[in-house]
Amino acid sequence: MWKLEMILKVHQLKMQGFKVSEIARKCSLSRTTVYEYLEKNLHEAFEWVELLKTRKRKLDPYREHILSWLKEHPDLSASQVQDWLEERCSFKEVGDSTVRTYVRELREQYHIPKTLTYRSYEAIEELPKGKQMQVDFGEMKVQTVEKRWKKLYTIAFVLSHSRYKYSEWQEHPFTTRDVIRCHENAFEYYGGVTEEIVYDQDKLMTVSENGGDIIYTEEFQAYKQERGFSVYLCRAADPESKGKVENVVKFIKRNFAKNRIFHQLETWNEQCLAWLERKGNHQVHNTIKKRPVEVFAVEKPHLRKVSSILSFERNSNSSISRTVHKDNIIKYKSNRYSLPLGTYTPHGVNKVYVTIDKNQLIITKEPEGEPLAIHPLSLGTGQLIKNKDHSRDKTKGIQAYKDTVIETFEDSEKISVFLEQIQLLYPRYIRDQLQLIQKAAKEYKPFIEQALNKCVEQKLWSANDLRDVAKHFKNIKEEKTLSSSIDIPVKGLPPEKMATAAKRELNGYLEILGGV
Repeated sequence: MWKLEMILKVHQLKMQGFKVSEIARKCSLSRTTVYEYLEKNLHEAFEWVELLKTRKRKLDPYREHILSWLKEHPDLSASQVQDWLEERCSFKEVGDSTVRTYVRELREQYHIPKTLTYRSYEAIEELPKGKQMQVDFGEMKVQTVEKRWKKLYTIAFVLSHSRYKYSEWQEHPFTTRDVIRCHENAFEYYGGVTEEIVYDQDKLMTVSENGGDIIYTEEFQAYKQERGFSVYLCRAADPESKGKVENVVKFIKRNFAKNRIFHQLETWNEQCLAWLERKGNHQVHNTIKKRPVEVFAVEKPHLRKVSSILSFERNSNSSISRTVHKDNIIKYKSNRYSLPLGTYTPHGVNKVYVTIDKNQLIITKEPEGEPLAIHPLSLGTGQLIKNKDHSRDKTKGIQAYKDTVIETFEDSEKISVFLEQIQLLYPRYIRDQLQLIQKAAKEYKPFIEQALNKCVEQKLWSANDLRDVAKHFKNIKEEKTLSSSIDIPVKGLPPEKMATAAKRELNGYLEILGGV
């Protein structure tokens, strides 16, 4: 019905003498649409509107998906809906305008308004190929699979000529070393570097503007000289100087990260690169009216080539963070590496740092701290690289356990000898043996010392023997107590009728156990 009213309105404005461009502006339509409406008479308009009600539309099979996304995330953009359709439903046979129209109609039909924010930028002239790259930072809270909120930090790069983008995320605020590492990854991604790089006045790179004589941080100054690019530093309150990358940061946060569920950092970065290929660098740019990936193919030969490894990077021990999973492993380059049991703590800070040194993967609790684990770096994918020592809880070693057991006995010398012999006979089951001894010492406390003396004397080197001997001494004690109580005459019962409990000598029991 809305389309029919719009057709009638277009015809009325034309009859009143308005030009097509004026009608298009008044009705918020394109001039092509105005011409199309003017070609239809009233009868054709009715038929066309009725046909629209019954025709099958491309997005109808995904109507419930789109509607659920809009209800859950009312601020979802049509561009993000289109990306989710391709990513989650493998559907991409639809144009941008079709998605925008469909989303707008769903919002109107189900009363799902969207709040829009605008920011003005000053237009600047386009720069030549290979001239400039812009860099900026962003941060955003995202929801995890545990329904918690986590803050992530991103750095974004964009080539000013082609609008070709690169982005990288991490879980902690950027340091100068992180910035340099991301620059190297960006140069590798682009296959070169531009003549000039534009930055904001960030303390990671600069100390002071100093009236135009910029003072850089020591580490960034060394990196800048090594790579040989010039720096353009934005003045305060001048966002237009790097408006391209500011738009990129906003685009990444709103189109990629917004409403996306965070699992772990490596997967998140992989998804971001896939999004750049699928959406960020493939979608037609609104300003240049071309796909960045196509323009980049022309710009790439104009980038200055860079060496793959810098000399000062070889001596650095830069580390990256990883999340410890509940099965005490971390993920690195599509492989899993083990950590000692107990490294993961529920509701704790389960973050470690990874350093690569001479084909070894070193995992530490703090940057440049003591290693938690050292593994050979795997060149494959989908592998579990596990240290056998990580199958036991290192927070309480065998020796510490033995010391705890020794403290429960009065004769520390004898129990030490007993434990040494057990460890020789049962090296694989020493922890189980210690558990049995600890349990027996608690259950048969009055008799455990006597049982220990007898086991050492008879060379019965087993926790089960110690427990059984202690139990036997307890039974003897109970039998003697019962026998003493039976010797007292009971009124009405002659002595010859009284029963006596059977008694077993210790030597007989020891023979059963295999003693001497």
